[in-house]
Amino acid sequence: MNQRFRITRSMQQNNVEQSLSLEECKHYFAAKPDFTYSQVFTVKGPDTLMSIDGDFFMWKHEDVEIPFRLYLGDLYVAISNEAIVPKMLEIATDLLADVVEG
Repeated sequence: MNQRFRITRSMQQNNVEQSLSLEECKHYFAAKPDFTYSQVFTVKGPDTLMSIDGDFFMWKHEDVEIPFRLYLGDLYVAISNEAIVPKMLEIATDLLADVVEG
């Protein structure tokens, strides 16, 4: 089972905007050539196909797309590959946010 992490500003007590906005994230990820924005994430299984609506910033790593989902002012990502950890930390640092499990 994958661990899920949250990139958040909710733990901060400074003057930085508390939540991550869709506009801020779109602007940030637009400058990243290995990211694309999508309003639907599709999960394909051997016998099923499921679509999830939301705000997803899809990271293309090797032959896999990894979703970073913006939900209620935080970015969520599941650690399904060890390469995600440094990318997650880079994003959190750039957005002046913290990383917490959950």
